Amino acid sequence: MRPIDVVEGKVSVLDRADVDTDQIIPKQFLKRVERTGFGEFLFYDWIRDGEIELEPNPILVAGRNFGCGSSREHAPWALEDFGFQAIIAPSFADIFYANCTKIGLLPAILDEEHCRAVAEAGEARIDVDDETVTCAAGVFEFAVESDVKYRLLNGLDDIGITLENGAAIDTFEQGGGADRGPVTTAI
Repeated sequence: MRPIDVVEGKVSVLDRADVDTDQIIPKQFLKRVERTGFGEFLFYDWIRDGEIELEPNPILVAGRNFGCGSSREHAPWALEDFGFQAIIAPSFADIFYANCTKIGLLPAILDEEHCRAVAEAGEARIDVDDETVTCAAGVFEFAVESDVKYRLLNGLDDIGITLENGAAIDTFEQGGGADRGPVTTAI
């Protein structure tokens, strides 16, 4: 995972609330085992039917409850593969939000008024460390939990976080702790 400090550039707008993961990446495209190759199928039905047009800009501004529905981790993969580095919305589904941060796709929560302002500005700069979104309309603050912020700024996924404890893992293994096996209470 690459570190994220600043995401800046043009903004794409998806002016819809309650966008679910089934629309972000439809089920028929979930056959890959890699994390890549999903971007071409992003919002497949809506784009194919001419309901929406999206440019692969660094930032996507969307409506409330973005990423609701099933917990498929393919949805953030598709958004990232399409070219988005950050999503700004008034709210996100919890699991979707967590899945984004685990791959380095930044979800930033702003109220609806500020989301509209960023969308209208057409360009923005998101600073993870300062927790701000800057655009022609002003500077807006968003919150990032400290552990998520640490992961994003340092480019650490779950494996990276585990490997930060490499010395303790080595000590445990060298001390024979790994040889004891699992402990069970079953008789």
